[in-house]
Amino acid sequence: MDRRSFLKNSALGGAAVAASASLAAPAYAQGKRTLTMVTSWPRGFAGVWDSAVYCAERITAMTDGQLDVVVKAAGELVGATEVFDAVASGQADMYHAADYYFISQHPAYAFFTSVPFGMTAQELMNWYYHDEGAAFHDELGEIFNLKSFIAGNTGPQAGGWFRKEINGPEDFNGLKFRMPGLGGKVLGTLGASVQNIPGGEVYQALSSGALDGTEWIGPWADEKAGFQEITKIYYTAGMHEPGAALSLATNREVFDGLTQQQKVVIEETAKAAHSHSLAQFLNNNGAALARLQASGVNVLEFPDSVWDAFGAGAKEVMGENMSDEFFARVNNSYQASMKNSSAWIKKSSGVYTAQRDRVLG
Repeated sequence: MDRRSFLKNSALGGAAVAASASLAAPAYAQGKRTLTMVTSWPRGFAGVWDSAVYCAERITAMTDGQLDVVVKAAGELVGATEVFDAVASGQADMYHAADYYFISQHPAYAFFTSVPFGMTAQELMNWYYHDEGAAFHDELGEIFNLKSFIAGNTGPQAGGWFRKEINGPEDFNGLKFRMPGLGGKVLGTLGASVQNIPGGEVYQALSSGALDGTEWIGPWADEKAGFQEITKIYYTAGMHEPGAALSLATNREVFDGLTQQQKVVIEETAKAAHSHSLAQFLNNNGAALARLQASGVNVLEFPDSVWDAFGAGAKEVMGENMSDEFFARVNNSYQASMKNSSAWIKKSSGVYTAQRDRVLG
């Protein structure tokens, strides 16, 4: 894909070209180099902030301090949704975020977090590391002067917190709901007023009534965020993020100026962060859900009529992007890999876990 022609004809336009062109080649002094990592996460937010810190600390340690990564929380240098532009333009060196925040740059960024009715965490890892996923992520990043890797995974995310029960798809009509990415656009097809509010602002928006409901991540992170203090209605399965990845992206010129060893350290750290983060979330979610239920939270599942409406909306939203050649190529690869992985997983571990639950009770 030709980066110059893409930028010339995209909404990013001349401003991005000018910003990119104005960047001088990075100058590296002998010895230690400080890299500024901006994040979409408030300082201390469960799981997602941990993943950013994990990356920073290990890059620093594995390069013996030659790369000293300094982490900035959302709002400390740039806003939560501004990290993409900051790194692409060279204002910052790296970002840690969820790439579906940046579908306005290109809708294919959704695939590197999650798409509606998309991959589980394991299926995503299969596609990314052993199929075409990483190559597509790199191809997309090159357009925007980024070198990108997935670097964290939340596992399956909850359907969200609501002020009232959802008994049918009509209950989404007019609902003010926070959900980023293409999943949010699916709720839009049901008449919801969808908000993409940064994580650090969600509690206040829900508490004030600016939101009627929100998804965040899952029981552990949601409990830490305190949403159970506002409402007791919680749906634990959703269509939007069955295995949501986080991403680590470095300014392309900065990355190209590193030694080969330093490049490998960043790449391998991102791989390790993906597995480490997934285990952290899954390890904490069960106990957190039990605590939420003990505090009076009503744990529910969406009825089939809602799932059917989600499915129809997902087909509509995904179809709207198929005219984009790159999106269509990524989608074809993604769907083929998901089908291939699922064919074995559901016949092996899927059968096993069902039988384990039946036998052990």
